[in-house]
Amino acid sequence: MGKGGQDPGMRTGIKPYSPPYPFPAWARTVGDCEAEFGVASDRGLTSSEVPPRRGRYGWNELEKHSGPSIWQLVLAQFNDTLVRILLVAAIVSFTLAWCDGDDVGEMGITVFVSKKEKYISKKETGITAFVEPLVIFLILILNAVVGVWQENNAEKALEALKEIQSEHAAVRRDGKFIPNLPAKELVPGDIVELRVGDKVPADMRIVKLISSTLRMEQGSLTGESAAVNKTNHKVYHEDTDIQGKVCMAFAGTTVVNGSCVCLVTQTGMNTEIGKIHSQIHEASQSDDDTPLKKKLNEFGEVLTAIIGVICAFVWLINVKYFLTWEYVDGWPRNFKFSFEKCTYYFEIAVALAVAAIPEGLPAVITTCLALGTRKMAAKNALVRKLPSVETLGCTTVICSDKTGTLTTNQMSAVKLVSIGGWAGTLRSFKVDGTTYDPNEGKIHDWPTGKLDENLQMIAKIAAVCNDASIACSRQHYVATGMPTEAALKVLVEKMGLPAGCDASSLGSAGILKCCQWWNAATPRLATLEFDCIRKSMGVIVRSNTGGNNLLVKGAVENLLERSTSMQLLDGSVVRLDEQAKGLILEALHEMSSNALRCLGFAYKDDLAEFSTYDGEDHPAHKLLLDPANYSSIESGLIFVGLAGLRDPPRAEVHQAIEDCRAAGIRVMVITGDNKETAEAICRDIGVFSLNEDVSLKSFTGRRFMSFPDRKIRLRQKGGLLISRAEPKHKQEIVRLLKEDGEVVAMTGDGVNDAPALKMADIGVAMGITGTEVAKEASDMVLADDNFSTIVAAVGEGRSIYNNMKAFIRYMISSNIGEVVAIFLTAALGIPEGMIPVQLLWINLVTDGPPATALGFNPPDKDIMKKPQRKSNDSLITAWILFRYLVVGLYGGIATVGIFIIWFTHESFLGIDMSGDGHTLVSYSQLSNWGQCPSWEGFKVAPFTAGNRVVSFDANPCDYFQAGKVKATTLSLSVLVSIEMFNSLNALSEDGSLLQMPPWVNPWLLLAMFVSFGLHFLILYVPFLARIFMIVPLSFNEWLLVIAVSFPVILIDEVLKLVGRLRASSGAQSSIEKHKKE
Repeated sequence: MGKGGQDPGMRTGIKPYSPPYPFPAWARTVGDCEAEFGVASDRGLTSSEVPPRRGRYGWNELEKHSGPSIWQLVLAQFNDTLVRILLVAAIVSFTLAWCDGDDVGEMGITVFVSKKEKYISKKETGITAFVEPLVIFLILILNAVVGVWQENNAEKALEALKEIQSEHAAVRRDGKFIPNLPAKELVPGDIVELRVGDKVPADMRIVKLISSTLRMEQGSLTGESAAVNKTNHKVYHEDTDIQGKVCMAFAGTTVVNGSCVCLVTQTGMNTEIGKIHSQIHEASQSDDDTPLKKKLNEFGEVLTAIIGVICAFVWLINVKYFLTWEYVDGWPRNFKFSFEKCTYYFEIAVALAVAAIPEGLPAVITTCLALGTRKMAAKNALVRKLPSVETLGCTTVICSDKTGTLTTNQMSAVKLVSIGGWAGTLRSFKVDGTTYDPNEGKIHDWPTGKLDENLQMIAKIAAVCNDASIACSRQHYVATGMPTEAALKVLVEKMGLPAGCDASSLGSAGILKCCQWWNAATPRLATLEFDCIRKSMGVIVRSNTGGNNLLVKGAVENLLERSTSMQLLDGSVVRLDEQAKGLILEALHEMSSNALRCLGFAYKDDLAEFSTYDGEDHPAHKLLLDPANYSSIESGLIFVGLAGLRDPPRAEVHQAIEDCRAAGIRVMVITGDNKETAEAICRDIGVFSLNEDVSLKSFTGRRFMSFPDRKIRLRQKGGLLISRAEPKHKQEIVRLLKEDGEVVAMTGDGVNDAPALKMADIGVAMGITGTEVAKEASDMVLADDNFSTIVAAVGEGRSIYNNMKAFIRYMISSNIGEVVAIFLTAALGIPEGMIPVQLLWINLVTDGPPATALGFNPPDKDIMKKPQRKSNDSLITAWILFRYLVVGLYGGIATVGIFIIWFTHESFLGIDMSGDGHTLVSYSQLSNWGQCPSWEGFKVAPFTAGNRVVSFDANPCDYFQAGKVKATTLSLSVLVSIEMFNSLNALSEDGSLLQMPPWVNPWLLLAMFVSFGLHFLILYVPFLARIFMIVPLSFNEWLLVIAVSFPVILIDEVLKLVGRLRASSGAQSSIEKHKKE
């Protein structure tokens, strides 16, 4: 060790700092570390040594990664097939409108060519024509804004990680103490002093304990459920996990007890928390698309192919209209090309193609997911990213932390063992309760109000030799201090008081009345703090007889070694022989094998020099200043009993595990806790059965990583346990599972969990115990930290996915109807049935409410008993697509059919249509209406449309344009009605309306009422009717509309029946095949 005051290069045994990276400081002695880092702990670094080290290792802060720019985020939102199709369609429509506007520019009014109309009348003004592409642009912009907002939130996990870093440090430099040096200025080799409550500013080697004990809370980094004891002694294995590095203090952890002097070994990004920072950043760069987005992209690709085929087909069947030729000598000659007609049919092709696109789908999907977040919030699952709602529904593996998720994260006494009526006998009591609520649970077979002397002594020790406290906040009991000590105080409350004692005499309304009574009866005089060598804590108290006693609690084996006697049931003291000691150790082994943390209780009457101790002025007080004397003071003890404690499993978790098993979801427990404790909990909650051999299903993280066949081991059926897991282990497990095609939900609460939460398909953070880092890295936060909430959310996610399929089914089949209608119009050569503003109204307004209401479909009762769907399952199967086509085909035929019927028939299905006085024409005339000017003697009578009369005296051929207003209204009304009835078909994929009637979803009935109401609004309000170029319908005409529209329900009922028969025969074939195998 060097001499103070000399130049660092001249110090004896100390060389300038140039350690190999990484230097295993935990496996080296303090002297070795000081020599390696070129520093003496009593002097610290000199001012001249700091700059070169900082130049080499940088500032002690986490890197600021430059995230993608706003422009990059905006462009990323268009990396979606469906969005691209919409964008191209809107651009083409806008361009065509602009070009047509130029053609009639002298009119001062822009004429718009929409993507959805067969052709454009030059008489139509362009104001309404520009509405549709502009609305689509608006939808795309809103979609991009939402996407950018979500992406921007992803980087907050890194910012939250920086907040847990310490801002200042107490450092020794140049032999002087600097109490508030900015933590970012620390460099490797700095000497730092830590005290209770300090946040560790860097990774450091503990070189000296100032107090007798040192405890640090590092659960957020390692997953350990309790504060851990630290020492300055080296560990003997370089290749050890974080939990095993007991002589190291890690950045971001907190000192909860004691004080020490440390040597900084790693700073900034080289610390353990810096590694996590890098892992989070790496995970955020490799975010995969959600299963829903993948399916929608696949659907978009199929839609693109369909659009291409439609465009080509329409172009081919109409090529004869704009390209003609004559045959001369058997060869085509005299080609004639009409650019005007070519453009016209190009517009038709675009109209047909884009009619297949459900413009409202992105908005409805977002609305459905948002509604899903509200439902989940009611079940304590707070969704931070909308797509996660659907991702939950196809979860195949849940990787759960143990502490606080599967367990209550509240230590609880579950067994109490006391001495019997004579030597060689023990009494055992089962203790109920899983929280810090003293009123929860009871002690079985307990002598209430008749505590014997032995039980009284146990209660006294547990209450007085204890520094914990419990408070109640909003009906939630919270412990302050060590969780094990808090559990003992709850145990004392359940034990009650001796006969004849009344806690109410204290005049306190506190929670721990019994503990207060014991502390008042036996006031504490001095404390012998716990240390990791003797593994016990003692207090000197004034007994009610006037003398002093020593009360001790600690590790059972250590107390037995220092005990010479034992107290029996009646309070008598007998010698602790080997037989009695063996019996106690046997009970200890049984409790430990069940993963209980055991604490023993002992006391001492003969305190020698401390028998009259009364405070710091007493001569014996100097003995208490040196912790080395504690073991001798705590010798010659009288053993009285022991208690078994554990972090108990949540009561509802067992059923949740069963639900996961029924749903085909595997549960893997990945915890930082020790193997034995985790295995016991897994048996309790049903991850493993009670007698199951878990040798091939339970591994430490280090052992699992050593296997070459890790992926095969993860494929095992049933539960799996990885204990003593580090962040890198969790990430590797998630990566392997995702490579195997699994959809992974990962839970976590600590800083160490953040990288895996970010990498998982859905990261689930704890709302109560979770760090801000974990919450910001997650997709969902559990408000109650309860595993069963995840399972409930999975069920909700499945329901939401089914509902999304329902409205996608509804919207696509409806759009197919529009495509067929426009295609038939073009193919038959009849006047166009609907104008663009009408189709826009249907797609975005009329269809919107029913599609959104389908998101409220109730979940199937057996939704969590069905096998989970795979992430690569098709959104639309071949059979479903066939059903779409059949239903859509009928919708298109009915829409065009009623248009033709109005022109050609006086009545249809017994319903009279001649009341308005319109003129009938033949189908041949209707399909060749363009030749009307050449027809000799063609006349048309006036007819009534609402409250006006339409006449054609000037030009009878206008009957096929201005006169089609009634036929157009009928077509529009049939299309709206078919889509409303079709929404009832979408209630269930294969279930009949007789099994799942419309009123199971009252929101859908309300939505249909709203949509019909909106349609009546544009029909019967004159101003709106003029905008949409429609007229009111009579009662008979409405009867015709309903008669033509209703069969869509009957058609789909037949298709559903066929689907059920196919599914039944398929299931039977599978059963027979299974039997043969």
